[in-house]
Amino acid sequence: MKDSLEPGFRDPNPCRVIGVLDDGAASLDATALAHLRTADVVIGATRPLQSLAGEIRPEARRLDLGGQLARVPDWVRAARAEGQRVVVLASGDPLCHGIAAYLGARLCLDALEVLPNRSTLQLACARVGLAWQDATIVSIHARDAGEWAVGAEPDHGLYPLAQALRQHERLLVLTSPDNSPDRVARLLLAEGLGEDFQLAVAECLLQPGERVRSGLSAAEAATLRFADPNVLLLWRVQPRQQPVRFGLADAAYAQRQPDKGLITKQEVRAVSLARLQLRADSRVWDLGAGSGSVGLEAARLCPQGHVWAIEKNAEDVAIAARNRAAMGLSNHTLVHGKAPEPLDRWPDPDAVFIGGSGGELAGLIALCLGRLRPGGWLVMNFVTLENLATATQALTDAGASWDVLQLQAARSKPILQMHRMAAENPVWIVCAQRGAAPEEAST
Repeated sequence: MKDSLEPGFRDPNPCRVIGVLDDGAASLDATALAHLRTADVVIGATRPLQSLAGEIRPEARRLDLGGQLARVPDWVRAARAEGQRVVVLASGDPLCHGIAAYLGARLCLDALEVLPNRSTLQLACARVGLAWQDATIVSIHARDAGEWAVGAEPDHGLYPLAQALRQHERLLVLTSPDNSPDRVARLLLAEGLGEDFQLAVAECLLQPGERVRSGLSAAEAATLRFADPNVLLLWRVQPRQQPVRFGLADAAYAQRQPDKGLITKQEVRAVSLARLQLRADSRVWDLGAGSGSVGLEAARLCPQGHVWAIEKNAEDVAIAARNRAAMGLSNHTLVHGKAPEPLDRWPDPDAVFIGGSGGELAGLIALCLGRLRPGGWLVMNFVTLENLATATQALTDAGASWDVLQLQAARSKPILQMHRMAAENPVWIVCAQRGAAPEEAST
């Protein structure tokens, strides 16, 4: 049987994707039951296949998709090619983090007919009385992600949830046996969000052992175990901060004492961040992070991106970590070390800021230019003529397009009943790209 993309075409024998809840046949309407009872092939996970065994014809072929998701589209194609009636059993609403979207991307959409059910998230909200029209849905129903660690990188299984907690008021979370509500509660505590949210956990919905525990604090939930399957609801009880994203005062950052001043100053930071040409999803390297100011503001400017920062001085690493905690960021990884040691493990960046090179400047410039993604920018700050000369020569040798800006700001200082201007040290801001000239790339 061929699938058709012709407008208005309706396949006479589509694969029916039927949403099922944990009360089995009681959750299905007459239409869904009729399709299930007449199916030649029934595909599903172990639990729905078992709970609906009495509704499936004895001669029907039953295929358990556990660990075999990638084979399901071929199973569907083969059955339909033989004119067989196919049903795929899904959990709740098959188009809400369910198998229907997966199949739709691999089969002609006309080959599917989706019969949705209520989502377990919808049921959980009804049990708690939580309006969910403006809630954000996050799925951590996947492989064991491991416990959350502050500064974890985007490949961690809980990373999307950590970012969503910073940006939304209500979250509905599809859990798994390993990525469980208590693990999420420990994430909240690690990120300093323990007082910001209340939690509710709906366990074994529509089963005899159903239980809903609501109004939990993160500290309480972190020590509990919950029956599987369950879903997790979180709602904010403390107002979400709306911090300044760009141009924070120098005094907003902790800095090394008594050597105060080991920070990219506000004016230089603002111009450097502007020249990095950041987008919401940019990947950024911050090499020689110092107090962390440039990388931390970059993380705020890139809420869908991530910043990888490295600093060789242990005291400055501790200070940068304190600044990250104060700014409430979960998209910033901070490493104690010396570039280029960890860079081969980091993803290619959209932007690189070099605030310190540890004496490896020429090699570091060549490496960064080689790793920059198309259209990416390398921005460097220098206060010595020697480093400026090394950088411009390295950029020339690499065939990069570059420009230099000398920035010297003066700030007002009180003197008696008046004010004078006190000059800051001049800084050279060097900006470079591979390929097109800077003027062409910024248009």
